[in-house]
Amino acid sequence: MERMGAGKMRDFDPNKLFVQYRSGMCPATPVVPRRYTLTHSDATGDLFLTVGALYAWDRINVMRDEVLSEWRREGACVRNVSCVYLDNGEIGEEAAARRNEVFRRELPLALAAIRYGDRFLFDRCPRLDAAPIIVRFQSAYPRYARQEYWGTFNDYMTDDIGGGRMPERLNRSQ
Repeated sequence: MERMGAGKMRDFDPNKLFVQYRSGMCPATPVVPRRYTLTHSDATGDLFLTVGALYAWDRINVMRDEVLSEWRREGACVRNVSCVYLDNGEIGEEAAARRNEVFRRELPLALAAIRYGDRFLFDRCPRLDAAPIIVRFQSAYPRYARQEYWGTFNDYMTDDIGGGRMPERLNRSQ
C-alpha cells in the first residue's frame, strides 16, 4: 500500500506544542478510547494537542482547520484514524481545493505533533508506532472526499534531542 504525504514539510518544533489531557486521560493509558484534537494559532504557530476520551469540540473554531484523530481496535489490530474537515458544501469547490492542498501540506506536521505529544503512550506501547494511519478527508465534493493510508507513526517520529527535524524520508520531494 502506497503511503500518502511524503512531500516536504516544515520542521516540527516541540517547543511550539502544548499538550492537555482531559477526561481522566493519563499520559500512558488507555489506548482505546483515546482521541486527539489538534488545533493551532496562525498568529504564533503554536500547536495545541488535547488528548481525551472525547474530542475537544470547545477547541474547534469556525475555520475548521483542526485534525481529529483516534485509536480504533479492530479485532487483534489497532489503527489510527484521523479526520480533516474540508467542507460540507458550504464553500465552493475552488475553496475546497485550497483547503485540501493546505491540509495535505500540513498533515505530516500534525501527525508528528500527535506522535511527539503523546510520546509517553508510544513509549509504553511501542507497537503503536507500526499501526497504520488512515486519514479521512471530509468533503461534499467527491474529488476531495477520500480515505487514504498515510503510513505509520514510525514515519513521523521526531528527534527529541536534535531540534525536532523530520526524518529525511519525509523531506524528499514527490
